[in-house]
Amino acid sequence: MRMKKVFIVAFSLLSILGCKESKKEMPPQKIKVVAVEKKDVDDHNRFVGEVSGRRDIPIRARVDGFLETINFKEGGRVNKGDLLYTIDAQSYLAAVAVSKSGVAEAKTQLVKAQSDYNRIKPLADKNALSQSDLDAAIAQLDAAKAYVDAAKADLRMSNINLSYTRLRSPISGVIGKTKAKIGEYVGKDPNPVILNVVSQIDEMLIDIFIPEAQYIKLDRTVLRLKEEGKLKDLSDRFTTKLELSDGSIFEHIGKVQFVDREVNANTGTILMQFKFPNPDKLLRPGMYGKVDIIFNRKNTLVIPERVIFDIQGTKNVYVVNKEGLVELRPVSTHKVDNGYNVVDSGVEEGEQIVYEGIQLVRPKMKVIPEIIVYEPKPEKAE
Repeated sequence: MRMKKVFIVAFSLLSILGCKESKKEMPPQKIKVVAVEKKDVDDHNRFVGEVSGRRDIPIRARVDGFLETINFKEGGRVNKGDLLYTIDAQSYLAAVAVSKSGVAEAKTQLVKAQSDYNRIKPLADKNALSQSDLDAAIAQLDAAKAYVDAAKADLRMSNINLSYTRLRSPISGVIGKTKAKIGEYVGKDPNPVILNVVSQIDEMLIDIFIPEAQYIKLDRTVLRLKEEGKLKDLSDRFTTKLELSDGSIFEHIGKVQFVDREVNANTGTILMQFKFPNPDKLLRPGMYGKVDIIFNRKNTLVIPERVIFDIQGTKNVYVVNKEGLVELRPVSTHKVDNGYNVVDSGVEEGEQIVYEGIQLVRPKMKVIPEIIVYEPKPEKAE
């Protein structure tokens, strides 16, 4: 029995030693890797924006009254100066008549005051009348002149109000659906005040709101390219495309119109506005689309997106060092086109990144790197 126990113990030791020996003898595995390289890539930055006309002008009722006529086709084109609406003008015509009579009366008083002055002045010069009589005549003449000016101003205002009963298009463009019907009282809340909107749509404006951190990134990219002498003009390395709601790409390229002066403290965003040609009138006010700000980045460090994995919110890759040992390396990257990520920090050109078998390797593991060339799949045509 004792010999049997000794045999079992000896066999167990031999088994353990054999296992250890077998582990030592396991050769390093071949792992496919890709090299960090420099390429020319398009760096996309997409933001949702709202479309508006180059000019969107409300047609506003500036006087109140009953709407008499509508003189356009809804959704059609109108030219600057075209008559759009008329409002009942009877009360405004009456006001003009009253103002005209006021001007006539004021002129009559001016004639009388001028006549009195002309009569009194020579007599006062000869001391036939007192100085107080002359002063009174002068004051009466000045008051009569002022009264005429006031009456004329009142007439001008009455004519202006009368003109407001005929609403004309301030610009050439496309007019929308009317917000008031014939016979409706307009011009005072809660009745319609804005009757319609005319939009110029030969060019369209798109407003996007960029988070502060992304704006800083974009601005630094532009500054760096300028410092490197690679960006004499924004159009050299910077283009703006528009993705429509159906996923198609608008055929015309946009340009930066302006960047707002401040970051909105409530939203933490800054407004950028872009201008797009719209010769076919495809874009309409109120549309939404994705503005794609594209930087053509030359000679930039890139790695395939598939080599990156996340650990507790941090991007990482496995790097195979010169000794063939695997290292866990945190990286800072952002996605660009063709399945690549631009490397901001973490790896250098020529370093080998584990491409396949990421789940099989561990830090400090010995491997045999097998370099392959990453071939991105062609992007689908829009």
